[in-house]
Amino acid sequence: MSGFQGGLDLTQDVISYVALGDSFTEGLNDPAPEDSGASRGRFRGWADRLAEHLAERVPEVRYANLAVRGKLIRQIVGDQLPRAIELHPDLVTICAGGNDILRPGGDPDQVAAIFEAAVARLAATGATVVVFTGFDTGFQPVMRHLRGKIATYNMHLRAIADQYGCPVVDLWSMRVLQDRRAWSADRLHLSSEGHRRLTLRVCEVLGVPAEGDWRQPWPDEQPLHWRAARQEDLHWAREYLVPWIGRRLTGRSSGDGLAPKRPNLERLR
Repeated sequence: MSGFQGGLDLTQDVISYVALGDSFTEGLNDPAPEDSGASRGRFRGWADRLAEHLAERVPEVRYANLAVRGKLIRQIVGDQLPRAIELHPDLVTICAGGNDILRPGGDPDQVAAIFEAAVARLAATGATVVVFTGFDTGFQPVMRHLRGKIATYNMHLRAIADQYGCPVVDLWSMRVLQDRRAWSADRLHLSSEGHRRLTLRVCEVLGVPAEGDWRQPWPDEQPLHWRAARQEDLHWAREYLVPWIGRRLTGRSSGDGLAPKRPNLERLR
């Protein structure tokens, strides 16, 4: 099988969708609307939003989100993959390996080998398996040095997607996300608007009609004065960078002790 042909079949009466991954797929930092019925403090994110778009086109959508923040690819494959296969969904999205690449010594070749084995198992179920590349971090001063490793990993991901006939959401080419307004205060996770635009891109890849254009230019914005920008950088380093480094050094994860927000295929209301 080579290359993804066509879109998702929206003529079905029921579509089941399972999302696998880490904080990116869990939906940090996109708070769920208060009137959505979600538990307090839960995040929404692009995967929830995708399920909502599907529900506008298909009579019944059953959705599970197994993603947990901070998880490494071996944890995703060990904990989430068996459950996804057990649920036997029509659609699977998998974005994994980013946390491995961010860590010192993270080898994109080794991570890609694990990712390929996971995609092979998912594709064997007959599901449509959506693969995501990594972001281009060239615009982020702290993450810029990882650009080469991410590019290498992305080449592996594209080859894997081609081999197993997977649609690809190319985050690297989404220049619209290289605006600071696409990112939350921690500079590691998308903002609500970033998640909204990404959802539109995923819908485009899958052939799901959705209103809006993810490429729409951002409104003009006055650049920050250098003093204000410096203060923002210092605040970010104190509130987000230092704790993140501390977790890496101590082997802790932001997802320790957390369960998936939607562990079962449930009808989207």
